[in-house]
Amino acid sequence: MKSKPFHTERFFAIHEFTAPHILCASDCESLTVDELLQLAGASWESLGRLRLGYTESQGAPALRERIAALYTSASADQIVGLGAPEEGIFITLHALLEPDDEVIVLTPCYDSLVNVAEHLGCRVVRWSLVEADEPPAGPGGWRLDLDALEQAVTPRTKLVIVNFPHNPTGYLPSRDEWRAIVRIVERSGAWLFSDEMYRGLEHDLAARLPSGCDLYERAVTLAGLSKTYGLPGLRAGWLALQDRSLQERIMGWKDYTTICASAPAEVLAQIALQVGDKLAERNRRIIQGNLALAEPFFARWQTVFRWNRPQAGSVAFVGLRTQSAREFSDRLVAERGVLLLPSTGLGFGDGHVRFGLGRLDFPAGLEQLDRYLIEKAQ
Repeated sequence: MKSKPFHTERFFAIHEFTAPHILCASDCESLTVDELLQLAGASWESLGRLRLGYTESQGAPALRERIAALYTSASADQIVGLGAPEEGIFITLHALLEPDDEVIVLTPCYDSLVNVAEHLGCRVVRWSLVEADEPPAGPGGWRLDLDALEQAVTPRTKLVIVNFPHNPTGYLPSRDEWRAIVRIVERSGAWLFSDEMYRGLEHDLAARLPSGCDLYERAVTLAGLSKTYGLPGLRAGWLALQDRSLQERIMGWKDYTTICASAPAEVLAQIALQVGDKLAERNRRIIQGNLALAEPFFARWQTVFRWNRPQAGSVAFVGLRTQSAREFSDRLVAERGVLLLPSTGLGFGDGHVRFGLGRLDFPAGLEQLDRYLIEKAQ
């Protein structure tokens, strides 16, 4: 049985390590191991004593204790450590779904949130964010259609998949909207998969949402260190959930994937979470600085782009007014070495590109894009 092409990852496989300017990265600025250890006041000595044997399948107890402290309803025993965050999507959907199950997915989204369910023979219903024709001043441009979700949910609905803060739009619902989503799912008896990889990168910290696993006993929360904390190289992630029976089934699937996590990654993940607030604050500052550059840039190029200012996270989904997103992105990387992710890879037509706001080299990439547009306009 062939897998569906993973367009986002194949696109990055071609360009990510060759293009001089990655202007669409979803992660935040990373650190060296030395920098992380210094920030946490830790030393190499603890790593040097580490035995490189197998680790516990569910994850190191001390690490799970630290992760559980991020939630109000999940104990350390209800945390499942992952070999990589992507594994959490794969094993949860395999544990939950059967052929012909109905799955509702908020789109646009990361490919695997749709593709794994389709691969399992499920009926996937796309519940799309709605974009205003001309967004108002300030945050906005994207909104949820809760009536559409109400209409999409049927007695056959097995699972609803959401991700907030949202990739790629940077949309963040209000607390009332978030609780309304949970109520709709709860009334149907369906499960909720809540991808929260960007939680902690809210541009207004007061707007942070409660985790899905803290609101609903049939919810599974996915999180990790890649985005908010800027440590994708650790490949550290986790699931948090209240339902013990589902947890056992998830662990059964994990036996067929990574079995257990990397011992050095678990130690470094624990060190990172000791200073998690500092890492997240650092990355929020980078994002705010890059947003301050992005605003006047998009104001200058209103004839080319339709700017929707994100409310949270490290990405923005920007409309192209007159061009194919794929053609524009292909020409831009070929002629100027600047990489943008076209919406074709995210299953959302051909009219948007994703910008990444979390890296320190964003200004250099934006400058190159500005020069490219000036040349084309002459």
